Amino acid sequence: MFDLRSNPQFNLRTDLLSGLTVALALVPEAIAFSFVAGVDPLVGLYAAFMVGLITALFGGRPGMISGATGAIAVVLVPLVAEHGIDYMFAAIVLMGVFQILAGVFRLGKFIRMVPHPVMLGFVNGLAIVIFLSQLGQFKVLGEDGERHWMAGTQLYTMLGLIVATMTIIYLLPKLTRKVPASLVAIVGVTVVTAGLGLESPTILDYLRSMPGYADASLAGGLPDFHFPEVPFNLKAMWIILPYAVILAAVGLIESLLTLTLVDEITETRGRGNKECIAQGAANITCGFFGGMGGCAMIGQSMININSGGRGRTSGITAALVLLTFILFASSLIEMIPVAALVGVMFVVVLGTFEWSSFRVLTKVPVTDALVIVIVSAVTVFTDLAIAVFVGVVFSALVFAWKHAKVIHAVRHVDDQGTKVYSIRGPLFFGSTKSLLDLFDAKNDPDDVIVEFEHARVSDHSAIEAIDTLAERYLNQGKTLHLRHLSPECRKLMRKAGTLVEVNVIEDPHYHVASDELA
Repeated sequence: MFDLRSNPQFNLRTDLLSGLTVALALVPEAIAFSFVAGVDPLVGLYAAFMVGLITALFGGRPGMISGATGAIAVVLVPLVAEHGIDYMFAAIVLMGVFQILAGVFRLGKFIRMVPHPVMLGFVNGLAIVIFLSQLGQFKVLGEDGERHWMAGTQLYTMLGLIVATMTIIYLLPKLTRKVPASLVAIVGVTVVTAGLGLESPTILDYLRSMPGYADASLAGGLPDFHFPEVPFNLKAMWIILPYAVILAAVGLIESLLTLTLVDEITETRGRGNKECIAQGAANITCGFFGGMGGCAMIGQSMININSGGRGRTSGITAALVLLTFILFASSLIEMIPVAALVGVMFVVVLGTFEWSSFRVLTKVPVTDALVIVIVSAVTVFTDLAIAVFVGVVFSALVFAWKHAKVIHAVRHVDDQGTKVYSIRGPLFFGSTKSLLDLFDAKNDPDDVIVEFEHARVSDHSAIEAIDTLAERYLNQGKTLHLRHLSPECRKLMRKAGTLVEVNVIEDPHYHVASDELA
């Protein structure tokens, strides 16, 4: 059913140790995103376990880590606040169904349509988002019951431990790569902090600093099956449907872009459609077993890849170790200093950000540089799905504008006095105006040939433009011949139908984007 050794770079010991490192890094993220969504921390931890395990087992990208994410949490905020947690679970189930359908209908391939400048903007924006998300760890609970920024000795201790963590991660690989540097850094800083009695907030302190969680703990049991208590009617469906669609889109976009990024780093290729199905199955499971849903996590995926995790075992280990923490070893996790995990994430930020993009900005076309900046900014201020959508649309409009200016015609008059227009370039919605401007129906001779041998009609807008051109010559009482149009183009013609010369041997065969032939 699945192959634990599906990656040629697989190493069992490295995968196990890398998975342990990732499990430690999953805890504060899951807790933080639970608070964002307005649910209990265990709901986020259960989601990290279930999504992480199922996608590791059945997903299309070994080595990629999935779990509870901020992109999903942000979408859930109004649903949980207005309708309660059961509506959230129902939306997560429907989200999973949509994601499975996306995989079944093989929609994962459309991630290839994301231009490289959009990818650069995506990773840069995400690095900034990860960095900003860690700043909340610098707040502690004050005597007035409110969270305040650290100051004085506590702040200096926090910064010192972060620097120590980052230093270990950078220097240890120069000495040995037998153990993940991130794991050594977390364990080492935890031991030093506890041994010296340093005043630095732990994961438990962070949890209990949140309003309403003064006596909270990470200890819990196995997830229980729970059918969402939502009325089975159209009213409830209309409430959860918009959220489910957005969640499915956000989850798949983030997962497939992360998959593409891991592909580039590992120089291997994942399977996007298989990942869609695995993500869907994981979220359906979350909906029925008390998880908040999730998708791929670029930060934890980078920790895993940088620690040497390449096979499915790393993701499986991370999920199972996380469950073990919840069931049996919550007290050990609760004592880890937040500073150690912040240090790990800061290293991820430095590794994720494409520093070369600063140099690229001055060498690529202005429009591509603008795409990088826009996508980065939109990712930071809104969310990933909107940023990618804006970037793709902007890139597509720039492409259409540039190619709309490419179309031209080579003109000549043959021996019979017939004027021939040989069209060169793509015919689509963006170039129709330019096409019509090439002709002079009023001053042309009575017999005109339009040659499409070196052009390709791409959509219905181009067909309509050709029909409009035919009508102009008909109104002038002149004969227009259209040569080398595909049978599909001729079928869509209305006014120019009788003017199209049929040449079965030479006429091209290709499809036109048109709803009328769908």
